[in-house]
Amino acid sequence: MEGSLKFTFVVFGLLVIFGIAVIDGAGGGPCGKVSPDEAAISLAPCAMAAQDEKAAVSDSCCAQVKKLGQNPSCLCAVLLSDTAKSSGIKPEVAITIPKRCNFVNRPVGYKCGPYTLP
Repeated sequence: MEGSLKFTFVVFGLLVIFGIAVIDGAGGGPCGKVSPDEAAISLAPCAMAAQDEKAAVSDSCCAQVKKLGQNPSCLCAVLLSDTAKSSGIKPEVAITIPKRCNFVNRPVGYKCGPYTLP
């Protein structure tokens, strides 16, 4: 619960600072014009599922992960971002979300830092 509350405060703080990020795939970084830290805001619905592998994954979380997962390098960068880390996301748990959402076309075997997408 404490991690979820911390994540919520981080997300709202970033929303105030950066505004709502729109990931459009154009630009210089792995997430286009949006930095991975800004894109991490979109994973707010995944707070619990990204901290506990046994937590249910909401439809809104799956929708956001599916959007980010269209570009595996962006999804990876977001999961390993400072924003994700400071909000309590556990990358080793978060990378299981595409599988837990039952995505058929997920990037199985994609190397995400020291982690591999299942």
